[in-house]
Amino acid sequence: MAEVKNNIVTQGVSGKLGDMIVFRQVHGRTIIAAKPKQSEKKSEKQVEHQKRFQSAVIYGKAATADPAKKAEYEAGKGDKYNSAYQVAVADFLNAPDIQEVNLKGYKGNVGDVITIRVTDDFKVAEVTVAIRNPDGTLLEKGNAVQQPGGADWCYKATALCWRPNHHYGLRPARQRNRREFPPVGSSLG
Repeated sequence: MAEVKNNIVTQGVSGKLGDMIVFRQVHGRTIIAAKPKQSEKKSEKQVEHQKRFQSAVIYGKAATADPAKKAEYEAGKGDKYNSAYQVAVADFLNAPDIQEVNLKGYKGNVGDVITIRVTDDFKVAEVTVAIRNPDGTLLEKGNAVQQPGGADWCYKATALCWRPNHHYGLRPARQRNRREFPPVGSSLG
């Protein structure tokens, strides 16, 4: 891969030249590279990734079409991303990270508190907690409240749990695009 500097002939050029060379524009610079080789048949994982990326592109276009969301994503521009669209696509592709589910304050009583620490490369818009019985039926579900400092979210239980010593599946966190994340199993004992 080579970078072209101060060349009036190739400045702003993008595309391929024959079957060997590709010109790209990256952050206002012209990059020349060998044409990438693509396999004839895509693996299942590649197809899945393409579908996920396609969803991210659709989300990015929709988010930047909304003036309020676009302004939010504009604020996220920096060295890595130079447009609100790129920030929105990256936000979709990078799910929030559930770093900790603290059940010390939850004993199965109404008003008990579950604390969830969730981080994201852009923003965690909401954290939804679902508490399920051992058989998978929903006991209760609701939104946690973000605490000062930003990474911790607290959920106050609204239902009495008659069997607090059993394992429950907790589903904390939804990102702004409302993708759900897998349950985190935790012991309440």
